[in-house]
Amino acid sequence: MEIRFDKKPKKKGVTIIEGFPGFGLVGSITTEFLIEHLKTEKIGQVFISDVAPIAAIHDEKLIEPMAIHYNEKYNIVIIHVITNVTGFEWKMTEAIRKIEHELTAKEIISIEGVSGRQNQENVFFFTKNNDIRKKKLEKCKIYPLKEGIIMGVTAGLLLKVDKVPLTCLFAETHSNIPDSKAAAGVIKALDRYLGLEVDYEPLIKSAERFEASIKDLMTKSQEAENQNNQKKLNYVG
Repeated sequence: MEIRFDKKPKKKGVTIIEGFPGFGLVGSITTEFLIEHLKTEKIGQVFISDVAPIAAIHDEKLIEPMAIHYNEKYNIVIIHVITNVTGFEWKMTEAIRKIEHELTAKEIISIEGVSGRQNQENVFFFTKNNDIRKKKLEKCKIYPLKEGIIMGVTAGLLLKVDKVPLTCLFAETHSNIPDSKAAAGVIKALDRYLGLEVDYEPLIKSAERFEASIKDLMTKSQEAENQNNQKKLNYVG
C-alpha cells in the first residue's frame, strides 16, 4: 500500500470525509458531488498493489480510482473511491488511518448507504463515545442509528479508530442501483453539520447527473476488472 501526496494542507485539524462504492453507491455519489461543488483540488492518491490498476476517462479527464482531494475554505479532505475494494477493506482502513495521522485530522466522517425505505430525509449517525458530537448531530436532525449490521471500510474504521472522533453517516436506500436521492440527503445532513452553505435545489439536479456519471464509471471499472481477471485465467490455462 502506498499513499502519495502531491501537496499537503497548510492547516492542521482537517475533517476527512470518505465514501466507498457500497449500497446505492451513496458514498461515491456524495464525495463526487462534494469534490465539484466545493471546488476542491487533488492533493494525493492511494495505491494498493493487490488491486488491479484501472483508470477511467470522463469528459476528457482522468478519474483516478482512489484519489485524495482538499478544500481549503472548510479545511476538508475528501477520499473519493470508484473502484471495488472488496477483499481489501482492512488495507483501506489502514490507509485512512495513515492519512488521518499525516494530516492531523480532527474528525473522520464515513458515508454509507443502508438498506431501508427510501426517504432522502432519513440520515442516521453513529459515533463511538462522543457525547459532544452526538448532541450536535441530533440538533442537525440526524438520527441515532440504534440497530444495524455495518460492513466494509466503515466497519474497519469503527473497530480500529480510537483516538480521533469517527462519525458514521448512513442514508436509507432501497436498491443496489445508484441512489442520488439518498446521497442528496447525506449532503444536506453534512451541510447542517459542517455549515457548507449548500444551495439545495441545484444540488438535487446535480446529484441526478452524478448518479449517471458514477454508474457509468463504475460499470466501466467493473468491465475492465473482469477483462483483467479473464486475461489472468487465459494465461494460467
